[in-house]
Formats: sequence, structure tokens, C-alpha cells
Amino acid sequence: MNEPTPRRLPLDGIRVIELGQLLAGPFTGTLLAYFGADVVKVEPPGGDPIRGWRKLDDTGTSFWWRSLGRNKKSVTLDLKTDQGKALVRRMMADADVVIENFRPGTMENWGLGPDSFRNDNPGLIYTRISGYGQTGPYASKPGYASVCEGIGGLRYVNGFPGERPVRPNLSLGDTIAGLHAALGILLALFERQHSEQGQVVDVSLFESVFNLLEGVIPEFDGAGVIREPAGSTVTGIVPTNTYRCADGKYVVIGGNGDSIFKRLMTTAGRPDMADNPAMASNAGRVEHEQEIDAALDQWCRSLPSDQVLAQLEDARVPSGPIYSVADMFQDPHFQARGLFQQVQINGKPLKVPAITPRLASTPGETRWPGGEAGSHNEAVLREELGLSEEEFAALKQQGVIG
Repeated sequence: MNEPTPRRLPLDGIRVIELGQLLAGPFTGTLLAYFGADVVKVEPPGGDPIRGWRKLDDTGTSFWWRSLGRNKKSVTLDLKTDQGKALVRRMMADADVVIENFRPGTMENWGLGPDSFRNDNPGLIYTRISGYGQTGPYASKPGYASVCEGIGGLRYVNGFPGERPVRPNLSLGDTIAGLHAALGILLALFERQHSEQGQVVDVSLFESVFNLLEGVIPEFDGAGVIREPAGSTVTGIVPTNTYRCADGKYVVIGGNGDSIFKRLMTTAGRPDMADNPAMASNAGRVEHEQEIDAALDQWCRSLPSDQVLAQLEDARVPSGPIYSVADMFQDPHFQARGLFQQVQINGKPLKVPAITPRLASTPGETRWPGGEAGSHNEAVLREELGLSEEEFAALKQQGVIG
């Protein structure tokens, strides 16, 4: 029987060397690998620290790693040794893309900076992710997501007036930077088709967060307005808020369109507000925000959440529940959209999230879950780089290879 032809993926044939640890750089590599890139993850001999973060499976490996490390070849090398640096240089010399998220200057100190590849690999797309970027007075400062979300403006507007700024229970700065890095890589690959030249892609966490600030910058410069935290609302758009229902569950209601507002308030038993000329436009509703929110709060507290949402759906008012991950697993729409992909870890099933966007003809896929540290050492170092059995054994004995 003939074997089925493997499905072509958009980034087939693109070789990526992923350096660095934890989240921003590895998430970039995960995005590229999902859509077909051949990603070689270079880890220290003990493995990326994220392998041991949060909840661990019965092998002592984090469940998170099985998702973040998917579709990647793991090679363990000590980059503090001359032999380790030399092997990485050989990998980089034949790569299309390099991803690194060390503190600026680290790669140059190792003799592996982008300038050292201008002659050997002029088409290399050298992607650098850091807290504050490669230039400027803050470039050398350590930049974790929590810090960069603060200086980048996200934390300032997130929370309730008069209270300490809050963060979502996620490393948004890292993942947003990873998205920006993947976009920069794709743009550079597209440009390389015309120029045949690579380039440096410089991504910082704080600038990636800064990119999310919508109208905050021109509103300040043009009107002197500083966007302040607004709790569960959005400044200048009414009504859009979260409301607690009789069963203790919360719902989100977005009724800020003029016709939607009329349907919303009619459904909530307030035709007086629905027909009030002073609330017919968003500008008027902003002036009456507290009054509108109080009416909606009272209505939601009188009914269980499923009844609130059912009535709003009938009235064609944008609304929805606040979901936990347990709720997502039970929701038929999540299932129908294929958002949970099942992998096998030592014979046990585990679900990991699908990665979007969806491509109709060449969608991405999870080909294998994140494996063990160094699981591709022989495949990459011996078969691809051509190390002899004796050379490979010597490097292991010297601790260069984990």
C-alpha cells in the first residue's frame, strides 16, 4: 500500500534555530513549528527551565511544556563552552531564521551576533527578543513580562480606579512579543524573496505591549487626556460591562451600538431608557453611564445567568459568559472548532490547545508534543551536522551535550 503524501504546510522548508529560554522566544518557535517550520530548539544540558514550571506530569515535566515544545527538535548544548558555541554556529550558518531572547549583548559575547553571519549566511533572518529592545538607555536592563507590561502602559489602564494595577494571570507581555516576533519573521521572509537578503528583527516586550494601546497616545497628545483604569468597563463606550447574576455567575454585555442599546434596555425592562433621546447616542450614554449600569446590574441580579443570556440572544444583543477552562471543555462550540488537540505522553492522552489562525488549504497541526530534553541530539548533531560516533561520545563525556 502506498503511504499517503504528507500534507504541505506553509512554512515547510524553513529551518529555524531557537535559542533562549522560557516564554517569548519559545512561543515564537511554537507558532512557526505549528505551521511547518523545521525548528531546532537548543537548550542547556538541564533543559529549558519552563519544563519544570507549574503543574508537572508523572515524569516531572510540566504539562505546559508539552504544548510549548510541540513540533520542535530538542538539542542540548552548553553554550558556555567553545565546542557548544561552535556547533550552534554550524547550525546557524545553514538556517533561515534564528530566534534568541537573551539579554542584549549576550550573543555578541559568544561570537554569535548577527554581524558574524553577514558573509557566511547573508539570507539569515536574525530575530532578537528582549525586554527593552537592542538599543536605547534601557537595552541592557532585564525585562520580564510583568515589568514590561507596566512600563509599556498595559498595567496602568488595567484595574479599578484608586486601587493597585492588576494583571491577568498570564504572561501577556511574553506571548504578545512572540506574536510580534512571528509577524516580523514572516515579513522578513517575504522581503527576502525579493532581495535575497536577511535582516535583524528587533522585538521588545514593552513595545509589543505599547502596540496595544489603541487611542491612548493620540488622545493624550491631542487632548491632554490620560486614559485611567476603568474596572470592568471601557472608557468612553457605554454600556460594555460585566454583571453578576442571581446564580453568582458573571456575564459580559456589549450594548454600545445605538440600535442594540434600545433592544438591550427593552429586554431589561427599561423601555424608558431605550426611548430616552438623551441616551440615543454613545456620547449621551457616556454621560449617563452610572444610571445605565445600575439598571443593568439590577436586572442581571434578578435572574440566573442562563436566563439573562437567553433573553439577550433572542434580542440580538452581544453577550456571553465568563468562562473558566473547565467551561471551555464543556462548550460545544470549542469542540466544533477543534480547539483541543489530543497528543500522547508515554501512552497517556493529553489535550493541548490548537493554534490559530485557521488556513483553509494549509492549516497548521500538532505533529508531536514537546519531548524530552536532548531527544534529537543524535538526529541533529550526528545525522545532520555529521559528527562521528567518537566526536559525539566525547562531547557527552565533556558535558557539552546533556
